[in-house]
Amino acid sequence: MKPELERIEIPGEHEARARSWSVVARSFHERKATRPRAQWPKVAAVAIALAALAAAALSSPGRAVLDEVREVVGVERAQPALFSLPAPGRLLVSSDAGVWIVQQDGSKRLLGPYREASWSPFGRFVVVARQFELTAMDPEGGVRWTLARRDVRFPRWTGSETDTRVAYVDRTGIRVVGGDGLGDRLLVPKVRGPLAWRPGAGFQLAYVDRRGRVVLIDTETGRVRWRTRPDGRVLGLEWSSNGSRLVARLIGGLDDLSIYTPRGALHTGFRTPRGRVTAAATRPASNARAVAVAVNGQARLFMPDVLRDALSGPGVLSRLAWSPDGAWLLASWPSADQWVFVRADGKRIRAVSNVSEQFRSRSFPRIEGWVAG
Repeated sequence: MKPELERIEIPGEHEARARSWSVVARSFHERKATRPRAQWPKVAAVAIALAALAAAALSSPGRAVLDEVREVVGVERAQPALFSLPAPGRLLVSSDAGVWIVQQDGSKRLLGPYREASWSPFGRFVVVARQFELTAMDPEGGVRWTLARRDVRFPRWTGSETDTRVAYVDRTGIRVVGGDGLGDRLLVPKVRGPLAWRPGAGFQLAYVDRRGRVVLIDTETGRVRWRTRPDGRVLGLEWSSNGSRLVARLIGGLDDLSIYTPRGALHTGFRTPRGRVTAAATRPASNARAVAVAVNGQARLFMPDVLRDALSGPGVLSRLAWSPDGAWLLASWPSADQWVFVRADGKRIRAVSNVSEQFRSRSFPRIEGWVAG
């Protein structure tokens, strides 16, 4: 049937073809006569492009291509701006312009031209980093203390109501400093991260050593509690909020997550969704994980309480962050320039477009954390 349909003449097709050719011919004859060798490729390219567009617009395959170009990647009917968060709390976001705090009502505050950030325990302060500086400040932007260091990365804050520590990486290795900015010292030489504090266990820090092994160290005594066998290139580390599971995200094949118990044993009770894992996040007060994978150019989001894909579409989901109450998951979708909030049961989605513009950024903004309060 397809050949017969393609032979049917579309009303006005001949006239449209004639008009297109007239435009092409007129463009060719009106070209400048000087420097013919230099101008001919440009005129020819214009003519060929116009002819191709005219033919494409009138053919069935051409119409299909144009329709595909018109398709919008992302969630349809997304909000044009972030008017509010769907759950209580505040977001910490890094963009080309710097580090931002986003309140529940959608209002934003730019803290300064920093490139990475981390919340303090209970969200009372923020530690931020740029190339030659580590800084602690309050959410209103007031600076509490600074340290001048070279090539600062991976700032991470942990502790209790009365005693906190900040771990970070600089040119010398992993360093630890008190939450008051005092007592800065080198913990592990020549290691470049990533890092993750274990919640509720004193000051135990997980990191990746130069051989690709995941290590858990007591930062107060310097004692290594365990280390794994080499596990490939680790892109990120994240503990569950109860400190009972450590998730390592790797560059690799189809099994891009390694999950460890507090004693360093490989946890085998989780099956990685098929595909290249691009992001993962553990739901607060549980060990349930949301996982984003990429399969043949398509992004797929798996959530613990959803039996089907919670979200899918072209591109890659780059970051995931749970709301503090575990009711909503925020997914970053750079190719769509969207943030997508997915309710934990998968029954509701809220999407926000124009994310880069809202944070004055050419690159897609990075979610650094979502805390209560």
